[in-house]
Amino acid sequence: MTQTITVIRGDGIGPEIMDATLFVLDKLGAGLSYEFADAGLAALEKHGELIPASTLESIKKNKVALKSPLTTPVGGGFSSINVALRRQFDLYANVRPAISFPNTKSRYENINMITVRENTEGAYLAEGQEVSADGETAFSGTRITRKGSERIVRYAFELAKSTGRKKVTAVHKANIIKSTSGLFLDVAREVAAKYPEIEFQEMIVDNACMQLVMRPEQFDIIVTTNLFGDIISDLCAGLVGGLGLAPGANIGVDAAIFEAVHGTAPDIAGQGKANPVALLLGAAQMLDHVGQPENAERLRKAIVATMEAKDSLTGDLGGNGSTMGFAQAIASRL
Repeated sequence: MTQTITVIRGDGIGPEIMDATLFVLDKLGAGLSYEFADAGLAALEKHGELIPASTLESIKKNKVALKSPLTTPVGGGFSSINVALRRQFDLYANVRPAISFPNTKSRYENINMITVRENTEGAYLAEGQEVSADGETAFSGTRITRKGSERIVRYAFELAKSTGRKKVTAVHKANIIKSTSGLFLDVAREVAAKYPEIEFQEMIVDNACMQLVMRPEQFDIIVTTNLFGDIISDLCAGLVGGLGLAPGANIGVDAAIFEAVHGTAPDIAGQGKANPVALLLGAAQMLDHVGQPENAERLRKAIVATMEAKDSLTGDLGGNGSTMGFAQAIASRL
């Protein structure tokens, strides 16, 4: 049975890595068909807006989207296209794996952890943000809710159950920010008590960052609020070789968007130098989500085998291969 997904080719290097990813998915035989939609600068030029209504309708209809990086122009309007999409579809869970791959510049081996970040509230809501008329004072509010905290922590524990992981660490700053971070921690403790078979740990965010650098192997699943999760997930990507190996899933009840979390890299756009692995790994998360775990595992194993063989790797991985050449090497190992 064919499943249609919405495909957003993105800006900068986005179209190149998307073409490479779709090439591999087609070779995988995952039974996917693609409905292309615009967002970002491409949409602005074509439709006069960054997120056209037709794109939102496509995601709403198909419930699954694969997205390349997008550019939000400097200036007025919403602060981020990604944030706007997450709010539009209530994509409350941002799921960021950090897994070691062979032949990278990472200082660590055998890292295998997931950051589960609350995606819809917290500091990024920036409620009531303003700068005083004299430019001397700025303000931005933060809102944490029991509902938002409970569903993200529950998602982390359910993810641990479904993937056989043994430990969930709630990262917070409740020792200082006793209201918002304190509420998140209180709820995390309540939810953890319902999963006695999974080890629960709580850790203050500054200590967590230090521990991630010193002993990353102690972590399995990290669950935290929006701002902390944004920072920690990039830190974790740095532990395994950088954002070129970092996928992300944005999960809600009625829709899900899968992506590479790196930027548009306009300095190398159109040159065939971009590493497609992050988006390919996002596609693997998508395959898990749509009930194709076997194909997701085939894809991940092909990526690992290609990196082990140092076959057609892109420059950031120490090779001299092209974006599509790397994808073709991966596809040959499916």
